[in-house]
Amino acid sequence: MMLSDYIKEKRRKNGLSQVELAERAGVGLRFVRDLEQGKQTLRMDKVNVVLALFGECLGPVKTDNV
Repeated sequence: MMLSDYIKEKRRKNGLSQVELAERAGVGLRFVRDLEQGKQTLRMDKVNVVLALFGECLGPVKTDNV
């Protein structure tokens, strides 16, 4: 399964709109749309923040508090 499909499926299963996902993840709506459309170049730290909302991550999530 492609990452874009996975994110879209998880968002829908959790009853979130793209706007709600963007707000909860602290990313822009444009980023969520690009992610779900499979854009090839995305910031991995932001991808990980979105994935972390669903309890998953592709690698370490950077935080300012470390």
